[in-house]
Amino acid sequence: MKGYKSGLYDKQETRAAFLFILPALALLLLFIFYPMTRALLISFQNYNLISAHSTPAGLDNYRDLLSDSTFLASLGHSFYFAAVVIPLQTVIALGLALLVRKSFRGVGIFRTIYFLPVVVSFAIASTIFKLIYNKDYGMLNIILKGIGLPTLDFLSNPDISMIGIIILCIWKAMGFFMIVFLAGLNNIPDSLYEAAHMDGAGPFQQFVTVTLPLLKRTMGFVVVITTMDALKIFVPVYITTSGGPAQSTSTVVHYIYETAFKQMNMGYASAAAFILFAIVLVISVIQLRVFRTDVEY
Repeated sequence: MKGYKSGLYDKQETRAAFLFILPALALLLLFIFYPMTRALLISFQNYNLISAHSTPAGLDNYRDLLSDSTFLASLGHSFYFAAVVIPLQTVIALGLALLVRKSFRGVGIFRTIYFLPVVVSFAIASTIFKLIYNKDYGMLNIILKGIGLPTLDFLSNPDISMIGIIILCIWKAMGFFMIVFLAGLNNIPDSLYEAAHMDGAGPFQQFVTVTLPLLKRTMGFVVVITTMDALKIFVPVYITTSGGPAQSTSTVVHYIYETAFKQMNMGYASAAAFILFAIVLVISVIQLRVFRTDVEY
């Protein structure tokens, strides 16, 4: 009898748990999985967004993309952006976390200042930086002229336009990852640093032998999230340069947007989106394996 009541209670508990997750599951199915499935089907069609007319294309969209120089160039721009942003943003965020980890008078003010860009929307931040970068009246060139340095034209020079977007994105996101690193640093026991100090390790040796190994999981999280964000960057590109000049800042997501909503070729754009999805998935899996650790503390 006792076993019967226990089994009945378990079934009721399972039913209640399912009812609790049902709304979230319904939202996921409706707004995530169904659109993804629909987009995957469209990627195998020649689908016009205006007329909603479609004809079967098979793998033609994918084959054409792999030989499309514009798509491959946008993919190269995305990889260049990621290759620069990932190490720089990670190092800067970790450095800021180390600076504000120790308690001193005014540390809360510094933490707030560093985190403040995170709460600013990307659209507003991009608009502000577009004004700052303006060649004629931008604050950056006014300062450069004032100290006798040559002016920079981030918005019109294809050689340096991507650098301007990189600076904007690092400034926008470094505060968030600073908080992530700060949480990881606070989880490292002080006893480990005391033991390393007793063994004669200096600050740099403690950082290399204690801090970095125990931050591996946190570092993995930061690198994976930064990689995904970098490869799907769109808003700063769209607002500041619109992919220019001379398509020098056109990233994959910007290419997908242009193809889908300006050329109205939704099938081709969907195929490009799934190629990007596959690339991000493979890179993320590799990164997770690289940063996998069994260290406990």
